[in-house]
Amino acid sequence: MNHINKLKIFNDPIYGFISIPNELIYDLIQHPYFQRLRRISQMGLSYLVYPGANHTRFHHALGCMHLMQKAIETLRFKGVAISSEEENALYIAILLHDIGHGPFSHAMEKSIVEDVNHESISLLFMNQLNNEFDGKLSLAIQVFKGEYHRKFMLQLISSQLDMDRMDYLKRDSFYTGVAEGNVNSERLIQMMNVESDILVIEEKGIYSVEKFLLSRRLMYWQAYLHKTSLVAELILMKVLKRAKELTLKGAKLPCSEPLLYFMQNKISLENFDAEKLDLFSQLDDFDIISALKAWQKYNDFILSTLSKMIINRDLLKIKMSADKIPMEDSQSMKEEFAEQYHISALDAGYFIFRGKIKNQAYSKEAEPIRILKKDKTIEDVVEASDQLNLKSLSKLVTKYYICFPKQLI
Repeated sequence: MNHINKLKIFNDPIYGFISIPNELIYDLIQHPYFQRLRRISQMGLSYLVYPGANHTRFHHALGCMHLMQKAIETLRFKGVAISSEEENALYIAILLHDIGHGPFSHAMEKSIVEDVNHESISLLFMNQLNNEFDGKLSLAIQVFKGEYHRKFMLQLISSQLDMDRMDYLKRDSFYTGVAEGNVNSERLIQMMNVESDILVIEEKGIYSVEKFLLSRRLMYWQAYLHKTSLVAELILMKVLKRAKELTLKGAKLPCSEPLLYFMQNKISLENFDAEKLDLFSQLDDFDIISALKAWQKYNDFILSTLSKMIINRDLLKIKMSADKIPMEDSQSMKEEFAEQYHISALDAGYFIFRGKIKNQAYSKEAEPIRILKKDKTIEDVVEASDQLNLKSLSKLVTKYYICFPKQLI
Protein backbone atom coordinates (compact mmCIF):
# COMPACT_ATOMS: atom_id res chain seq x y z
CA MET A 1 0.00 0.00 0.00
CA ASN A 2 1.36 3.41 -0.99
CA HIS A 3 2.09 5.83 1.83
CA ILE A 4 0.46 9.22 1.28
CA ASN A 5 2.73 12.22 1.74
CA LYS A 6 0.74 14.29 4.24
CA LEU A 7 3.23 17.14 4.60
CA LYS A 8 1.78 19.06 1.70
CA ILE A 9 2.00 22.76 0.81
CA PHE A 10 -0.70 25.13 -0.45
CA ASN A 11 0.02 28.06 -2.73
CA ASP A 12 -1.83 31.01 -1.23
CA PRO A 13 -2.20 34.33 -3.10
CA ILE A 14 -1.71 36.29 0.15
CA TYR A 15 1.24 34.61 1.89
CA GLY A 16 2.79 32.43 -0.80
CA PHE A 17 3.38 28.84 0.31
CA ILE A 18 1.55 27.54 3.39
CA SER A 19 2.87 24.28 4.81
CA ILE A 20 0.88 21.65 6.70
CA PRO A 21 2.85 21.15 9.95
CA ASN A 22 2.00 17.50 10.66
CA GLU A 23 -0.08 14.48 9.67
CA LEU A 24 -2.91 15.13 12.16
CA ILE A 25 -3.49 18.60 10.66
CA TYR A 26 -3.50 17.02 7.18
CA ASP A 27 -6.13 14.47 8.28
CA LEU A 28 -8.30 17.23 9.79
CA ILE A 29 -8.07 19.28 6.57
CA GLN A 30 -9.00 16.16 4.56
CA HIS A 31 -12.05 15.47 6.73
CA PRO A 32 -15.44 16.09 5.00
CA TYR A 33 -16.39 18.57 7.78
CA PHE A 34 -13.42 20.76 6.87
CA GLN A 35 -13.65 20.22 3.10
CA ARG A 36 -17.19 21.61 3.31
CA LEU A 37 -15.62 25.04 4.04
CA ARG A 38 -14.56 25.12 0.36
CA ARG A 39 -18.28 25.58 -0.35
CA ILE A 40 -18.96 28.31 2.21
CA SER A 41 -18.17 31.84 1.02
CA GLN A 42 -16.11 33.94 3.41
CA MET A 43 -18.01 37.16 2.74
CA GLY A 44 -21.54 35.90 2.13
CA LEU A 45 -23.20 37.78 -0.73
CA SER A 46 -20.53 40.50 -0.95
CA TYR A 47 -19.60 39.23 -4.42
CA LEU A 48 -22.74 41.07 -5.59
CA VAL A 49 -20.78 44.26 -4.83
CA TYR A 50 -17.17 43.12 -5.23
CA PRO A 51 -17.04 40.52 -8.04
CA GLY A 52 -13.70 39.14 -6.79
CA ALA A 53 -15.01 38.31 -3.31
CA ASN A 54 -15.60 34.64 -4.08
CA HIS A 55 -13.04 33.31 -1.60
CA THR A 56 -14.10 30.74 0.98
CA ARG A 57 -13.85 29.89 4.66
CA PHE A 58 -11.40 27.16 3.60
CA HIS A 59 -8.94 29.80 2.33
CA HIS A 60 -9.36 31.80 5.52
CA ALA A 61 -8.86 28.87 7.92
CA LEU A 62 -5.58 27.89 6.22
CA GLY A 63 -4.43 31.53 6.30
CA CYS A 64 -5.12 31.72 10.04
CA MET A 65 -3.12 28.53 10.63
CA HIS A 66 -0.21 30.00 8.65
CA LEU A 67 -0.25 33.17 10.79
CA MET A 68 -0.37 31.00 13.92
CA GLN A 69 2.80 29.22 12.71
CA LYS A 70 4.50 32.63 12.37
CA ALA A 71 3.27 33.77 15.80
CA ILE A 72 4.56 30.64 17.55
CA GLU A 73 7.92 31.00 15.77
CA THR A 74 8.19 34.66 16.91
CA LEU A 75 7.19 33.96 20.52
CA ARG A 76 9.61 31.04 20.83
CA PHE A 77 12.39 33.22 19.42
CA LYS A 78 11.64 35.71 22.22
CA GLY A 79 11.94 33.00 24.89
CA VAL A 80 8.27 32.08 25.38
CA ALA A 81 8.08 28.35 26.12
CA ILE A 82 5.48 26.59 23.96
CA SER A 83 5.51 22.78 23.98
CA SER A 84 4.85 20.74 20.82
CA GLU A 85 1.46 19.67 22.33
CA GLU A 86 0.50 23.33 22.91
CA GLU A 87 1.71 24.26 19.44
CA ASN A 88 -0.47 21.58 17.89
CA ALA A 89 -3.45 22.62 20.02
CA LEU A 90 -3.10 26.20 18.75
CA TYR A 91 -2.98 25.01 15.13
CA ILE A 92 -6.09 22.84 15.57
CA ALA A 93 -8.07 25.51 17.46
CA ILE A 94 -7.39 28.25 14.88
CA LEU A 95 -7.92 25.87 11.93
CA LEU A 96 -11.36 24.83 13.23
CA HIS A 97 -12.49 28.15 14.75
CA ASP A 98 -14.99 28.81 11.88
CA ILE A 99 -15.99 25.23 11.05
CA GLY A 100 -19.50 25.82 12.41
CA HIS A 101 -20.45 28.49 9.85
CA GLY A 102 -23.53 27.74 7.80
CA PRO A 103 -24.23 28.68 4.17
CA PHE A 104 -23.45 32.32 3.38
CA SER A 105 -21.96 32.57 6.87
CA HIS A 106 -24.42 34.49 9.08
CA ALA A 107 -27.73 34.35 7.16
CA MET A 108 -28.82 30.93 8.49
CA GLU A 109 -28.10 31.83 12.12
CA LYS A 110 -30.78 34.49 11.98
CA SER A 111 -33.42 32.63 9.98
CA ILE A 112 -33.40 28.81 10.05
CA VAL A 113 -31.03 27.69 12.83
CA GLU A 114 -31.96 30.82 14.76
CA ASP A 115 -31.24 29.64 18.30
CA VAL A 116 -27.71 28.28 17.76
CA ASN A 117 -24.72 30.47 16.85
CA HIS A 118 -21.79 29.34 14.69
CA GLU A 119 -19.34 29.33 17.65
CA SER A 120 -21.49 26.69 19.42
CA ILE A 121 -21.69 24.60 16.24
CA SER A 122 -17.88 24.90 15.81
CA LEU A 123 -17.49 23.42 19.29
CA LEU A 124 -19.92 20.58 18.46
CA PHE A 125 -17.85 19.77 15.35
CA MET A 126 -14.63 19.86 17.38
CA ASN A 127 -16.06 17.47 19.98
CA GLN A 128 -17.24 15.10 17.26
CA LEU A 129 -13.81 15.20 15.56
CA ASN A 130 -12.19 14.61 18.95
CA ASN A 131 -14.17 11.35 19.24
CA GLU A 132 -13.12 10.32 15.73
CA PHE A 133 -9.44 11.18 16.34
CA ASP A 134 -9.18 9.37 19.73
CA GLY A 135 -9.01 12.46 21.94
CA LYS A 136 -6.21 14.19 20.01
CA LEU A 137 -8.18 17.46 19.97
CA SER A 138 -8.77 17.64 23.76
CA LEU A 139 -6.14 20.30 24.46
CA ALA A 140 -7.24 22.37 21.44
CA ILE A 141 -10.84 22.32 22.75
CA GLN A 142 -9.62 23.38 26.19
CA VAL A 143 -7.74 26.34 24.65
CA PHE A 144 -10.70 27.22 22.37
CA LYS A 145 -13.08 27.32 25.37
CA GLY A 146 -10.66 29.48 27.39
CA GLU A 147 -10.21 26.74 29.99
CA TYR A 148 -6.45 26.31 29.54
CA HIS A 149 -4.29 27.95 32.20
CA ARG A 150 -2.08 29.82 29.68
CA LYS A 151 -4.26 32.83 28.93
CA PHE A 152 -2.26 34.23 26.01
CA MET A 153 -3.11 31.16 23.92
CA LEU A 154 -6.80 32.05 23.80
CA GLN A 155 -5.82 35.63 22.88
CA LEU A 156 -4.02 34.30 19.79
CA ILE A 157 -7.27 32.61 18.71
CA SER A 158 -9.93 35.02 19.90
CA SER A 159 -9.25 38.60 20.96
CA GLN A 160 -9.21 42.11 19.51
CA LEU A 161 -5.90 41.33 17.81
CA ASP A 162 -5.98 37.63 16.91
CA MET A 163 -4.92 35.52 13.93
CA ASP A 164 -8.53 35.37 12.74
CA ARG A 165 -8.88 39.17 12.36
CA MET A 166 -5.39 39.55 10.93
CA ASP A 167 -6.14 37.07 8.18
CA TYR A 168 -9.68 38.11 7.26
CA LEU A 169 -8.80 41.80 6.99
CA LYS A 170 -5.83 41.13 4.72
CA ARG A 171 -7.62 38.42 2.71
CA ASP A 172 -10.92 40.27 2.29
CA SER A 173 -9.01 43.42 1.31
CA PHE A 174 -7.17 41.43 -1.38
CA TYR A 175 -10.25 39.74 -2.86
CA THR A 176 -12.52 42.81 -2.75
CA GLY A 177 -9.83 45.25 -3.90
CA VAL A 178 -10.59 47.52 -0.91
CA ALA A 179 -6.96 48.54 -0.30
CA GLU A 180 -7.74 50.27 3.03
CA GLY A 181 -8.09 46.87 4.72
CA ASN A 182 -4.59 45.67 3.89
CA VAL A 183 -2.98 45.26 7.31
CA ASN A 184 0.70 44.49 7.93
CA SER A 185 0.12 41.16 9.69
CA GLU A 186 3.80 40.23 9.43
CA ARG A 187 4.94 43.27 11.41
CA LEU A 188 2.15 42.89 13.97
CA ILE A 189 3.25 39.29 14.61
CA GLN A 190 6.93 40.30 14.83
CA MET A 191 5.98 42.83 17.55
CA MET A 192 4.15 40.23 19.69
CA ASN A 193 5.40 39.08 23.06
CA VAL A 194 4.06 37.51 26.25
CA GLU A 195 4.33 39.28 29.60
CA SER A 196 2.83 37.76 32.80
CA ASP A 197 0.97 35.21 30.63
CA ILE A 198 -0.69 38.02 28.64
CA LEU A 199 -0.24 38.71 24.94
CA VAL A 200 1.30 42.16 24.40
CA ILE A 201 2.57 44.24 21.50
CA GLU A 202 5.96 45.86 21.96
CA GLU A 203 5.83 49.66 22.01
CA LYS A 204 7.54 50.09 18.63
CA GLY A 205 4.61 48.22 17.04
CA ILE A 206 2.00 50.72 18.22
CA TYR A 207 1.59 52.40 14.81
CA SER A 208 0.95 49.01 13.20
CA VAL A 209 -1.81 48.42 15.78
CA GLU A 210 -3.31 51.84 15.01
CA LYS A 211 -3.27 51.05 11.29
CA PHE A 212 -4.87 47.63 12.02
CA LEU A 213 -7.74 49.23 13.96
CA LEU A 214 -8.29 51.91 11.34
CA SER A 215 -8.28 49.26 8.59
CA ARG A 216 -10.86 47.27 10.52
CA ARG A 217 -13.18 50.26 10.80
CA LEU A 218 -12.85 51.11 7.11
CA MET A 219 -13.39 47.50 6.02
CA TYR A 220 -16.61 47.37 8.02
CA TRP A 221 -18.03 50.48 6.34
CA GLN A 222 -16.69 49.73 2.86
CA ALA A 223 -17.10 45.95 2.67
CA TYR A 224 -18.84 44.07 5.51
CA LEU A 225 -21.53 46.72 6.09
CA HIS A 226 -21.63 48.01 2.52
CA LYS A 227 -25.28 48.84 1.96
CA THR A 228 -25.71 46.52 -1.05
CA SER A 229 -24.07 43.56 0.76
CA LEU A 230 -26.24 44.36 3.77
CA VAL A 231 -29.54 44.49 1.85
CA ALA A 232 -28.67 41.26 -0.04
CA GLU A 233 -28.04 39.42 3.25
CA LEU A 234 -31.24 40.84 4.78
CA ILE A 235 -33.26 39.66 1.76
CA LEU A 236 -31.67 36.19 2.03
CA MET A 237 -32.69 36.04 5.70
CA LYS A 238 -36.26 37.04 4.73
CA VAL A 239 -36.34 34.35 2.00
CA LEU A 240 -35.25 31.64 4.44
CA LYS A 241 -37.67 32.88 7.08
CA ARG A 242 -40.54 32.79 4.56
CA ALA A 243 -39.50 29.32 3.35
CA LYS A 244 -39.51 28.03 6.91
CA GLU A 245 -42.89 29.65 7.58
CA LEU A 246 -44.43 28.00 4.48
CA THR A 247 -42.82 24.62 5.25
CA LEU A 248 -44.21 24.63 8.81
CA LYS A 249 -47.66 25.28 7.31
CA GLY A 250 -47.29 22.11 5.22
CA ALA A 251 -45.97 23.50 1.91
CA LYS A 252 -43.60 21.20 0.01
CA LEU A 253 -40.78 23.42 -1.22
CA PRO A 254 -38.19 22.06 -3.67
CA CYS A 255 -34.82 21.96 -1.90
CA SER A 256 -32.13 19.57 -0.65
CA GLU A 257 -32.94 17.15 2.18
CA PRO A 258 -30.61 18.76 4.77
CA LEU A 259 -32.10 22.21 4.08
CA LEU A 260 -35.63 20.80 4.28
CA TYR A 261 -34.85 19.20 7.64
CA PHE A 262 -33.72 22.51 9.18
CA MET A 263 -36.79 24.27 7.78
CA GLN A 264 -39.15 21.64 9.17
CA ASN A 265 -37.67 21.50 12.67
CA LYS A 266 -37.03 23.92 15.53
CA ILE A 267 -33.37 23.53 16.43
CA SER A 268 -31.82 24.45 19.77
CA LEU A 269 -28.39 23.75 21.25
CA GLU A 270 -29.95 21.17 23.61
CA ASN A 271 -31.28 18.99 20.77
CA PHE A 272 -28.35 19.51 18.38
CA ASP A 273 -27.17 15.88 18.46
CA ALA A 274 -24.74 13.93 16.22
CA GLU A 275 -27.47 13.22 13.66
CA LYS A 276 -28.32 16.93 13.27
CA LEU A 277 -24.63 17.80 13.14
CA ASP A 278 -24.20 15.35 10.26
CA LEU A 279 -27.12 16.96 8.41
CA PHE A 280 -25.71 20.43 9.09
CA SER A 281 -22.34 19.29 7.69
CA GLN A 282 -24.08 18.57 4.37
CA LEU A 283 -25.32 22.16 4.04
CA ASP A 284 -23.41 24.72 2.00
CA ASP A 285 -23.92 27.74 -0.28
CA PHE A 286 -24.98 25.48 -3.17
CA ASP A 287 -28.04 24.23 -1.25
CA ILE A 288 -29.21 27.81 -0.84
CA ILE A 289 -28.49 28.94 -4.41
CA SER A 290 -30.21 25.90 -5.95
CA ALA A 291 -33.21 26.42 -3.63
CA LEU A 292 -33.45 30.11 -4.60
CA LYS A 293 -33.38 29.16 -8.29
CA ALA A 294 -36.26 26.71 -7.75
CA TRP A 295 -38.22 29.05 -5.47
CA GLN A 296 -38.31 31.76 -8.16
CA LYS A 297 -41.10 29.72 -9.79
CA TYR A 298 -42.95 28.78 -6.60
CA ASN A 299 -46.52 30.00 -6.37
CA ASP A 300 -45.96 32.21 -3.32
CA PHE A 301 -45.58 35.89 -4.22
CA ILE A 302 -43.24 36.68 -1.31
CA LEU A 303 -40.93 33.67 -1.72
CA SER A 304 -40.67 33.89 -5.53
CA THR A 305 -40.18 37.69 -5.63
CA LEU A 306 -37.49 37.72 -2.95
CA SER A 307 -35.68 34.73 -4.54
CA LYS A 308 -35.62 36.49 -7.92
CA MET A 309 -34.15 39.59 -6.29
CA ILE A 310 -31.04 37.69 -5.17
CA ILE A 311 -30.62 35.51 -8.27
CA ASN A 312 -30.94 38.50 -10.63
CA ARG A 313 -29.28 41.03 -8.28
CA ASP A 314 -32.35 43.26 -8.49
CA LEU A 315 -32.43 44.14 -4.82
CA LEU A 316 -34.54 46.29 -2.53
CA LYS A 317 -33.54 49.92 -2.13
CA ILE A 318 -31.78 50.69 1.15
CA LYS A 319 -31.47 54.13 2.70
CA MET A 320 -29.07 54.80 5.58
CA SER A 321 -29.44 57.51 8.19
CA ALA A 322 -27.59 58.71 11.27
CA ASP A 323 -30.98 59.20 12.95
CA LYS A 324 -33.61 56.66 13.88
CA ILE A 325 -36.14 56.17 11.06
CA PRO A 326 -39.72 56.85 12.23
CA MET A 327 -42.12 53.90 12.21
CA GLU A 328 -44.66 55.98 10.25
CA ASP A 329 -42.27 56.05 7.25
CA SER A 330 -42.28 52.28 6.91
CA GLN A 331 -45.96 51.96 7.84
CA SER A 332 -47.18 54.21 5.02
CA MET A 333 -44.92 52.34 2.55
CA LYS A 334 -46.28 48.98 3.73
CA GLU A 335 -49.86 50.12 3.20
CA GLU A 336 -49.07 51.43 -0.30
CA PHE A 337 -47.21 48.24 -1.30
CA ALA A 338 -49.91 45.97 0.19
CA GLU A 339 -52.60 47.75 -1.79
CA GLN A 340 -50.54 47.66 -4.99
CA TYR A 341 -49.89 43.89 -4.83
CA HIS A 342 -53.05 42.76 -3.00
CA ILE A 343 -51.22 41.34 0.01
CA SER A 344 -51.63 42.00 3.74
CA ALA A 345 -49.70 44.78 5.50
CA LEU A 346 -48.07 42.02 7.57
CA ASP A 347 -46.77 40.31 4.42
CA ALA A 348 -45.58 43.67 3.09
CA GLY A 349 -43.18 43.58 6.06
CA TYR A 350 -41.06 41.11 4.05
CA PHE A 351 -40.32 43.92 1.60
CA ILE A 352 -40.34 47.01 3.81
CA PHE A 353 -38.43 46.92 7.09
CA ARG A 354 -36.15 48.99 9.30
CA GLY A 355 -33.08 48.14 11.34
CA LYS A 356 -29.70 49.34 12.55
CA ILE A 357 -26.04 48.44 12.16
CA LYS A 358 -23.16 49.09 14.54
CA ASN A 359 -19.46 49.57 13.94
CA GLN A 360 -16.85 49.68 16.68
CA ALA A 361 -13.27 49.06 15.63
CA TYR A 362 -12.06 48.74 19.23
CA SER A 363 -14.07 47.96 22.34
CA LYS A 364 -12.98 49.28 25.73
CA GLU A 365 -15.33 46.77 27.39
CA ALA A 366 -13.64 43.74 25.79
CA GLU A 367 -10.16 42.54 26.67
CA PRO A 368 -7.79 45.35 25.60
CA ILE A 369 -4.89 45.28 23.16
CA ARG A 370 -1.97 45.80 25.52
CA ILE A 371 1.19 47.71 24.68
CA LEU A 372 4.43 46.71 26.43
CA LYS A 373 6.38 49.90 27.05
CA LYS A 374 10.16 50.14 27.20
CA ASP A 375 10.04 50.43 31.02
CA LYS A 376 8.14 47.08 31.09
CA THR A 377 4.82 48.66 32.10
CA ILE A 378 1.70 47.58 30.20
CA GLU A 379 -0.90 50.01 28.89
CA ASP A 380 -4.14 49.82 26.90
CA VAL A 381 -3.40 50.84 23.30
CA VAL A 382 -5.88 53.76 23.52
CA GLU A 383 -3.98 55.23 26.48
CA ALA A 384 -0.54 54.46 25.04
CA SER A 385 -1.30 56.02 21.66
CA ASP A 386 -0.62 59.67 20.90
CA GLN A 387 -3.24 59.53 18.15
CA LEU A 388 -6.58 61.10 19.02
CA ASN A 389 -8.28 59.02 16.33
CA LEU A 390 -7.86 55.85 18.45
CA LYS A 391 -10.26 57.29 21.02
CA SER A 392 -12.80 57.89 18.26
CA LEU A 393 -12.24 54.34 16.93
CA SER A 394 -13.40 52.96 20.28
CA LYS A 395 -16.66 54.90 19.99
CA LEU A 396 -19.69 52.83 18.94
CA VAL A 397 -21.20 54.24 15.75
CA THR A 398 -24.80 53.30 14.97
CA LYS A 399 -26.48 53.80 11.61
CA TYR A 400 -30.14 53.20 10.87
CA TYR A 401 -31.59 51.84 7.65
CA ILE A 402 -34.88 51.29 5.88
CA CYS A 403 -35.34 48.82 3.02
CA PHE A 404 -38.15 49.07 0.49
CA PRO A 405 -38.96 48.20 -3.16
CA LYS A 406 -37.55 50.63 -5.72
CA GLN A 407 -40.99 51.42 -7.16
CA LEU A 408 -41.92 53.16 -3.89
CA ILE A 409 -39.31 55.91 -4.34
